[in-house]
Amino acid sequence: MPNRSTFAAALLWAAVLAAPLLGRAQGTVVLTGKVSGRTADTVAVSVRENPLDVKEQITYARLDDKGEFRLALTVNGPTRADLVYGDDVTDLFLEPGNQLEVRFKGSDLASTVRYKGRGAEANTFMSEMDEKFVENDGFQVLPDNIMLYEPGFLSFLDYRRKEEQKFVEGGTDGLSPAFKEYLKAEIAYSYANDRLTFQDLREQVVATEGRLKMSPTYYDFLNDKALINNPAAAQSEQYQEFLLNYVHYLATSNGKLRSDPDFYQVCYDLAKKQLDGPVKPIIMGRVLKESFRFGHVKQSAAMLEDFRSVDAKNHYYPLLRQDFDTHKAFAIGAPAPDFKLISAKGDTVSLKQFAGKLVYLNFWRTTSGLALRDLPYAAELAKKFEGKNIVFLNVALDENEGAWKQLVVSKRLPGVHVRTAGGLRSAIARAYAVQDVPSYFLLAEDGTFLNTKPKRLSSRAAVDEIKESFGKANTYSSTLPTGK
Repeated sequence: MPNRSTFAAALLWAAVLAAPLLGRAQGTVVLTGKVSGRTADTVAVSVRENPLDVKEQITYARLDDKGEFRLALTVNGPTRADLVYGDDVTDLFLEPGNQLEVRFKGSDLASTVRYKGRGAEANTFMSEMDEKFVENDGFQVLPDNIMLYEPGFLSFLDYRRKEEQKFVEGGTDGLSPAFKEYLKAEIAYSYANDRLTFQDLREQVVATEGRLKMSPTYYDFLNDKALINNPAAAQSEQYQEFLLNYVHYLATSNGKLRSDPDFYQVCYDLAKKQLDGPVKPIIMGRVLKESFRFGHVKQSAAMLEDFRSVDAKNHYYPLLRQDFDTHKAFAIGAPAPDFKLISAKGDTVSLKQFAGKLVYLNFWRTTSGLALRDLPYAAELAKKFEGKNIVFLNVALDENEGAWKQLVVSKRLPGVHVRTAGGLRSAIARAYAVQDVPSYFLLAEDGTFLNTKPKRLSSRAAVDEIKESFGKANTYSSTLPTGK
């Protein structure tokens, strides 16, 4: 089931642990099926075997003249996967020995997919549960329920959890124990995630109010040790996301800010101390990946070296080492990659031409609801800093040039607007390691990264953050290794 919160959506891991870690039985899954009204030539199943690896194992099958296909893949035990057709994706739950027959309309995979054969019951149930809870706005945190205050939000979470549990209890007879454990973890940790991140998410999204002050007992649910260290949920992406948010919470509760140079070092140490079992190195690895992306090179290198003692079987270190080498080029204090793109006005715009100015860089696209939600706040922010030494540079990752240009011109969007084709696979998205939109960067006057995760345009704190950023070029130069 897709994650319900922005934090989890930004950082969703559709993976499960590799077989050597949990001793799960490896086996084969066979999918056959037919696509009615084909709009693409291939069907694929995507599985991320290692939760710290951005690369997915993708198995393709070409459609024949009748729209039929067959593919087989090896899975390391019960696995959450994606069924992909063109730009459309739907969830799968696969177990060794499954022989699924899959049928759907090419114009609408998610809503029309139907299953038969071994494994069909679990996937049919998951589709029904998604339709009832995930596709129903009434059960979502965004966009409306985030506006609630604490009592109303808790009432919403409790009601949703109760309805989900009732739905599961009434329809999972005869389904595998592994699938039942998966559902149990999804419900428990979607609740825990949304409760844990509510205060932060609301502050970012609700620009008309300041940060809520929570009641003294609001976070008492975190005192449940079984919630924190839960081996039965080790394969759950929701559980992993919750633990990452949990160490963030512990660090901020200890007075640390994300902008503090040692924030990720504190998170790393907390994860090392607080967590147990096979999920421990995964969360420590997740913190390391954040450190590579948002932190400082010298500290990241020291933590990565320490990680070797935790990852005794060397399952994760090679991946993390590769990720570190990729990201150290644009750590805080490093030069931001230059680029040249065509603007909505038709002229060529480069990053270098804004040398001497603070640059608020926004990656977005016209089909992203969250990005579109921020547009009015972008206009307000630009007006607040009109005449100041800052430029708001917006990079659209849009394939449809006409739709993008029409929106920019008709809405008179402020700032500088440029576009690149290729979406998240484009050269600029890869250069900035953009994995989702909207993504923001704050660049100092000398063209170096000053903040790789600034407050969103809709955040009340964005104004103060920008004001404090003027003249801070070279602040973090000492965190970069010399001679490398």
